[in-house]
Amino acid sequence: MAASVDSAVPGAVPVPRQGPFPWVAMYHSVGDCSHDPYRVTVTPERLERQLSWLRRRGLRGVSMGELLTARARGEARGLVGLTFDDGYADFVTDALPLLRRWGCRATLFVLPGRLGGDNAWDPLGPRKQLLAADGIRHAAAEGVEIGSHGLTHVDLTRADDRTLRTEVAESRARLTELTGVRTDGFCYPYGTVDARVAAAVREAGYSYACAIDPGPLTGPYALPRAHVGQGDTALRLHLKLRLHRLRRRPVEGR
Repeated sequence: MAASVDSAVPGAVPVPRQGPFPWVAMYHSVGDCSHDPYRVTVTPERLERQLSWLRRRGLRGVSMGELLTARARGEARGLVGLTFDDGYADFVTDALPLLRRWGCRATLFVLPGRLGGDNAWDPLGPRKQLLAADGIRHAAAEGVEIGSHGLTHVDLTRADDRTLRTEVAESRARLTELTGVRTDGFCYPYGTVDARVAAAVREAGYSYACAIDPGPLTGPYALPRAHVGQGDTALRLHLKLRLHRLRRRPVEGR
């Protein structure tokens, strides 16, 4: 029996109503991690070892759009989602070549309100450059799915209604204009989401959204992900994947 889907707009990425959800890895920056108070950076060497680990296990990293489409067809076996938050410039210089080398794809969640800026929301630093418009277009041309991380990286659960609508809807409109492709995916800054925020994302026309550990909100607009960092060796990745398989539950459509 074919899986039913719940798409926010006609032709959008299909999201099945039921079934266990595949593993999704959450990355941020790829570069020097000698000063990394927020644990958001992996070195290129570590990322390469992690991608190699995936391929040795018969797994392939794909974008969220590809993962959700495959899952709706019952063809997601052997696929894992790879996501990179914030849109750091080092994605193009350090992550993208490794993804190509290992035959993987990914989703990059960017901040169209901070193009060419830096991660000013991280007060402890270090400052990291964000992609400008040309870098985002380059990534898209290389097969990377571009999603929204909001306009400016604010905690949407603390935002007033007007700010929430602007961060969610305007970022989608800007990215669609920038890339020439409909923006289907959203990623909650800081991973924080509540029912009001998830509803705003759906109403803005996205077909899915990524969180971290959304608990009872788990669904197409609050998809769980696992943080992957510099300390994640092959053993730790194995344990995280095993834990996910033990804990994951059906993702219900809404």
